[in-house]
Amino acid sequence: MKKAKHTADELRAEYKLSDFKARGVRGKHVKRYRAGTNLVLLAPDVARAFPTDKAVNDALTGLIRTGKQPASRSTANGRKR
Repeated sequence: MKKAKHTADELRAEYKLSDFKARGVRGKHVKRYRAGTNLVLLAPDVARAFPTDKAVNDALTGLIRTGKQPASRSTANGRKR
């Protein structure tokens, strides 16, 4: 049986591990995962006003310094964290 030639854009029905040049590294991101993240989805108008994480952090830091702390977050079940 002839070995089929594949183009770069073509998906194969099955892949072998040897088809991949780079090998995965076990636990590569585990430290960051365990440390946790604090992602927040901004409303589109807020994202336009504060296009970078630095802009958001600067604005919130300024708000904290004025003594006007944002309302505390609550979890999905209604209890505060």
